Amino acid sequence: MDTVKFHSADFDKTPPTVQVQIPKRLIHQGVESGTIQNAYSQARKHPVFFIDLPSIAISMTIGGLTPNGRSNRHRHTYETILFVLEGQGYSMIEDQKVEWKAGDAVYIPVWAWHHHVNLDPDKPAKYLACENAPMLQNMGNLALREEAN
Repeated sequence: MDTVKFHSADFDKTPPTVQVQIPKRLIHQGVESGTIQNAYSQARKHPVFFIDLPSIAISMTIGGLTPNGRSNRHRHTYETILFVLEGQGYSMIEDQKVEWKAGDAVYIPVWAWHHHVNLDPDKPAKYLACENAPMLQNMGNLALREEAN
């Protein structure tokens, strides 16, 4: 099935209404009881669970930081909003230290170097990450990620 590609000169073809298309799956039950993304998690030094839903614009993951844990320093071309579910720590975003605790939301700008640190020596930290990576991938593989050495 070929996807129709519209161009600038096709602006007059913008429809006045949208037909609702309900996907087969609207729920991902038991996200954290499923399989952890081992290779992805190991490479980033913290556990990550992918939320598997058919969104073509946003993605969500549940990430964790082990007690006193730290993620890799990295950057990406997609925006991220983290909502802290459990724990306390900080994120280094470029040269700014942003302290967070459960209930806080943190914004990670496009292409900003960053990493996350759990300050609790006894308990893990957990967050929900919402990103626009699928939208960028669907626009032409524009979602890029770089890990620091």
